[in-house]
Amino acid sequence: MTIYEQDAKTLELPWPFTGRETELELVRRSSAAGRPGVVLTGPVGCGKTRLITEAVRGTDCTRITGTPESRGLPFAAFAHLLPGTVSLHRAVQLLSGVRLLVVDDAHLLDEGSAALVHQLAAHGRTRLVVAVTDGVPVPGAVSRLWTGELLPRVALEPLPREETGRLLATAGLEPLTVGRLHRMCRGDLRLLCDLVAALRRSGGLTRVPECDEWAWRGPVPMTATVRDRLAPVLNRAGAGERETLDRLAFAEPLPLALDDLDLDVLERLEADGLIHVEDLGSVSLAHPLHGPALRATAGRLRALRLTGAPDRCGAALAAERTALERGLARQDVRGVPTPVGDWLLSEGLPVPAGYAVVRARYSRLRGELREAAAWAREGLRAVPGDSRCADELDLVTAQLGEPMGEDGWAAAARGDIEGALARLTGITGDDVFACYDAVRLGRPGPAVGRLPAGGVFARHAEALARGDGPALDRAAVALAERGFLLFAAEAHAQAVRAHRDPRAARLSRTRAVALARRCQGARTPALAGLVLGELTARQRQIVTLAAAGLSNRQIADKLTLSVRTVGNHLYGAYTRLGASDRGALPWLTDLPEAEPA
Repeated sequence: MTIYEQDAKTLELPWPFTGRETELELVRRSSAAGRPGVVLTGPVGCGKTRLITEAVRGTDCTRITGTPESRGLPFAAFAHLLPGTVSLHRAVQLLSGVRLLVVDDAHLLDEGSAALVHQLAAHGRTRLVVAVTDGVPVPGAVSRLWTGELLPRVALEPLPREETGRLLATAGLEPLTVGRLHRMCRGDLRLLCDLVAALRRSGGLTRVPECDEWAWRGPVPMTATVRDRLAPVLNRAGAGERETLDRLAFAEPLPLALDDLDLDVLERLEADGLIHVEDLGSVSLAHPLHGPALRATAGRLRALRLTGAPDRCGAALAAERTALERGLARQDVRGVPTPVGDWLLSEGLPVPAGYAVVRARYSRLRGELREAAAWAREGLRAVPGDSRCADELDLVTAQLGEPMGEDGWAAAARGDIEGALARLTGITGDDVFACYDAVRLGRPGPAVGRLPAGGVFARHAEALARGDGPALDRAAVALAERGFLLFAAEAHAQAVRAHRDPRAARLSRTRAVALARRCQGARTPALAGLVLGELTARQRQIVTLAAAGLSNRQIADKLTLSVRTVGNHLYGAYTRLGASDRGALPWLTDLPEAEPA
């Protein structure tokens, strides 16, 4: 069993606002003077209220909120703004002086309040910022705000994996925990915040000594929000359906034949959207939260009856490993379902080193570098001293700019490109990825003719050898399609230097930056200094000094600026770079430029 050191101190909440820059700017523009306002829609918990709060921060606005308890009372949401009894016409008159009205949970407004909001929008003197939850009944007067084209609508999607990672990085969570939380919450920020707060209170987050981060292993805490998300499942399920759901909850990581379950029950559960049936006949719960929540609510005797012993999942784990290795052999690392390994990890059970090293390599090649390091460490915990996991960890840490070993990538991290090439013994061997490393380091010569003919790696090598910017961009697109996000970012970055057209170079830089941000802090020679091109000249100057360790006061004195101006420039730079604080800046500035081929 993996053992982590516990510490009483964990996370500090609330978290800073992270991501959503595009949506934030849309809401700000739509609610500015001279604009009618905006309706923000999205699933429960996706951060609508927080986004609106950030968008209107510092402005003079009036707020109302719909509540389920007051839906039967006329003008209940406006009770603090209106006298006891008024007509709709009189209410519009009384509120005509409100210049900016924020309406939260508008789907819960009583009919009178909904009609008043609609009339204020129609009169046009009041700007409105309205939040509505998807998938629930909405008063007609509210829905007509956007269907009647009174206000533009911004549909807010669940927070994506990269943004969730940036948010949880501020809490110091290790990547495998970040991945588990994202899979379980699917961008539901209310659930995410609730789970992390509960884990903090209960001591469920434990320190990982090797990387000074926090890990979550073990059951899901049954918080009020978790129970709220599980309630519709339990309310819709009869006795037969509940038995099947519980069986699935305990068997989801294992192969499950359709013959083991009642087909009529499965059809009802599928019709209700509670299960998902794969093309090959395997069955799983539709939402990744439901299995852990059902397991957590099962009594001890029921759990013992339904659970499968960890040693019985060996065949399924081997099948997962085979699927991952097949992708590596095809040079294709697009996402592969891995419920067995994820289950072992989440339960705090040992992960076999042979499986862990394949997961680590697969994650590294996908550009998920910190996740790769975490899998390698899991393998080393199961089998201390395992050379395969140790080598993989050395490769990952070197590409994160934290070299631990003496291999080629460690030399590259120190700026010794020639030494790196000399150490890459795979260049003259049969390992496609080792041969391809020369291309990534900007030296395609040794790799040309040795990579699989016509393959995406060979096309990348040939384009770099010719200095062909458009061909490098095309290779980058093909790499990204196969899941190689870090390689794609590097190919676009190499295209920046190869393009003769400045507009094409700027487009390649933008694409490279967008992909590099998804690679968990990768620091490779091809990416050196790349992101700084996104900043203004003054921002680049300040960021470079901050990365060198100067404080805001020292930077202000050096550049004859105010401390506040320095802080504002750094904040703007963090937003553009996708960095959470100055601790993330050195990797953007201190690597040497890769020399041209």
